[in-house]
Amino acid sequence: MNMKGGKRGGSGFTLIELMIVVAIIGILAAIAIPKFASLIRKSSEGACKGNLGAIRSALSIYYGDMEGNYPSDLAALTVNGKYLQAIPLAKTPNYHPDSASVADSTTTDVGGWSYNNQPANPNFGTVLVNCTHTDTKGTVWTAY
Repeated sequence: MNMKGGKRGGSGFTLIELMIVVAIIGILAAIAIPKFASLIRKSSEGACKGNLGAIRSALSIYYGDMEGNYPSDLAALTVNGKYLQAIPLAKTPNYHPDSASVADSTTTDVGGWSYNNQPANPNFGTVLVNCTHTDTKGTVWTAY
């Protein structure tokens, strides 16, 4: 039985319906991808701030154990894993690669950490993120 103007074949989607679905998926992806990238950057920043807090806590414990003396370098915190298993990574997304390197307080904006190991300096024993750029909230990394 063949009717003129009737449906041919079985059920399915027309080309226009498929094109509309693809366009909707494209619009959703265009909205979601920048949000996702922003969330990844914020999570890296949070990890960096957490790692900075871990180093500072280990330094405080070391300072107490050594009766008021800071180490000459941060590697002393990792000896036998007493204070830290390893120096954690400084993550400053979009500016420097993730790094556990430690520079003295005179070297700036190279990534990693900056440790003031100069006993004559009033900021002796201070650890900072070694980056002069800003995070997503506009705060300079060295302000933490």
